[in-house]
Amino acid sequence: MILVTGGTGLVGSHLLYFLLKENKQVRAIHRKSSDLQAVKKIFEYYVNEAEAETLFNKIEWQEANITEIPALTDVFKDITHVYHAAAYISFDPKHYKKLKKANVEGTANIVNFCLANSVKKLCYVSSIATLGTPLNGAQITEETHWNPEEKNNVYAITKYGAEMEVWRGTQEGLDAIIVKPGVILGEGYWNSGSGVIIKTASKGIPFYTDGGMGVVDVQDVVKAMIEGMHSEEKNTSYVLVSTNIKYKTLLTKIATRLHVKSPKKRAPKWVLMLFSKLDWLVSKLFGTRRKLLKATVTSLYTASNYSSLKIEKELDFQFTPISETLNRVVDHYSIES
Repeated sequence: MILVTGGTGLVGSHLLYFLLKENKQVRAIHRKSSDLQAVKKIFEYYVNEAEAETLFNKIEWQEANITEIPALTDVFKDITHVYHAAAYISFDPKHYKKLKKANVEGTANIVNFCLANSVKKLCYVSSIATLGTPLNGAQITEETHWNPEEKNNVYAITKYGAEMEVWRGTQEGLDAIIVKPGVILGEGYWNSGSGVIIKTASKGIPFYTDGGMGVVDVQDVVKAMIEGMHSEEKNTSYVLVSTNIKYKTLLTKIATRLHVKSPKKRAPKWVLMLFSKLDWLVSKLFGTRRKLLKATVTSLYTASNYSSLKIEKELDFQFTPISETLNRVVDHYSIES
């Protein structure tokens, strides 16, 4: 039986669909507050409502948190393969303890249970955030090692810590692969992750920033995970980026598809940095949630160049062209908005 953590998230929900289409026996864990119906909604992007219901009902749901060891004891019964996609996502330094608890300690628990239950293989969903900065603008690959001396954000720090737990597991006899996706474009969850980018572009925003990012289709992430688990490859990692794209280009493509105005004016970095400082002050005075972190501003003006050549060669993997991804995802957003 296959175990999926983070099954109610973007990657996890799409992963569940493709595993069930392969007639796999799947157990998925969820927290008490999780919206399981959101998973069925994801299935409906692929099949009609009746088929989605049938597939959804094949999932063996079990309430558990990856940070709670007693609950995980029952979860791992009869499990042979694990897809670990659960994570806490925040770039706010005040959430460091929560990030460490979920991402590092939670992953350590999963690894320990995999070892204790002789799980055959683990696939961990990490992030390109754990990769270092190359010299002289070279491409970033799996060999671009993490530099602890850089100004790494708290999310990246804890995802790197989680990777160290997986590598520790491989030293103790666990077979594992790590995938490192860029920004994931996919249907559903329009109020988080890349969904926010699409939602923002749909309003016809006039401004753009100089930076860029590596993006990947959620279906490619899932396909890479499944193919990696089926392959003989083990104790290795793969960068998953189909395209390196400037923010202005991405926003323009989305806006064009939605028939709204595309961004024409460059937003100076100092302006957003000022807003970030004001946002921090308001947060301190009134206890409100941060809306524009310094780390976010920095990323908006940084353009990185990622390479996925390793997975393309080792697994003969082909990524979906970004035009196809955007057409599909934006069209689904347009229908629902």
